[in-house]
Parts: sequence; C-alpha cells; structure tokens
Amino acid sequence: MTKDAIHSLTDEELVEAIVKTNDTMLFEVLYDRFANMVYNKCYGFANGVDEAKDLTQDVFLRVFVKLASFKGKSKFSTWLYAFTYNHCVNYVTRNTAKKFEKKSISSEVVDIENIGEDIDSTYEFENMRVEYLKKVMDLISPEEKMILLLKYQDNLSIKELAEALDIGESAVKMRLKRAKDKLVQKYTNYTKDGESI
Repeated sequence: MTKDAIHSLTDEELVEAIVKTNDTMLFEVLYDRFANMVYNKCYGFANGVDEAKDLTQDVFLRVFVKLASFKGKSKFSTWLYAFTYNHCVNYVTRNTAKKFEKKSISSEVVDIENIGEDIDSTYEFENMRVEYLKKVMDLISPEEKMILLLKYQDNLSIKELAEALDIGESAVKMRLKRAKDKLVQKYTNYTKDGESI
C-alpha cells in the first residue's frame, strides 16, 4: 500500500488494516492523527506536561493491544475518547492516595454554555465564573468529570456515549444528571466559601 493510499484510509479502515496485519507503520499513521487529541485529554487529568506525555504513551500502547476490541459500533474517535478517559480515570483513581494535584482543564476547551443548557433553568449556570468552574471540575470524581467532558467538550450524543461506555442510554442520562448536579453543588459551595477549596 502506498503512503498516499494509507493516508486516504478512514480511521475505521486503518484500524481494520492494523488489526489484520499488526503493522506498526500503519499504527504510526493512526498515532499521528490522534496524538494531540489524546495528549490534550490526558493533560486535563495529569499533574504537568511530563505526566501527560507519559499518560499519552500509555494510552497508545494499550490501544495497540486492545485495537481488536474496537467493534465499529461507534466512530473510532468516539471509542478512543472513551478509552483515553477511562485510562485517565483509572490512573487518577490509583494515584489518589498520593493526593497529587490534578491540572485544571483549560477554559477554552470546555464549552461552558453547553453544560448549562440542560441543567435546571432555575440555576443560573451561565453566570458561573470560568476560573471557578475550572477549579470545581477538579473537585468532582474522575468518572463524573469524564462523562461531562465527553458530552460537553467532545460533543458526543447520548447514543454515542452509550455505545462508547457500553451502558444504556438511560444510564448515560442518569450519570450526566448526577455529574451536573454535583458540579452545581460544588460550585455553589465553592463560591459561598469565598474562593477557597
């Protein structure tokens, strides 16, 4: 296969070719397509650049091993988002004993208006201050943070979330509601306490 032919493959075709051949050169093409996206997602859970780079490498090593488990129910990018977040959640959970301080996600990345759109309209979510929201995102559990980021940063639909996380759509809606409620509660407590966590 020529270089041009390889680069013109869709993500899903590329995955299929890698699974069939175990060709690391093909995997490099996949890596190049998604390395920045995976790094940015890892950075939201990491304690600095080096840790984010290590997490990114870990994700791709595991992806290479687990690629055959991608069944094509969703887009490959959707599967990879969920895979990356799950890896980061597990990493953070394992390291909570160390109590390392997770970096806040950058405000440019999270679509704050979208998070507010289906929260109870009695709560003025759009008036939340970005700097507080960034800090509060680190106060909720990694799992809650993951589902909010998948929905509002990566713009996955309920159906895509259900496929990516391998749970029912009603379970996705329930988890989203709980995560948003928790975020609102933490934000309210955070602002009442006057800028102290």
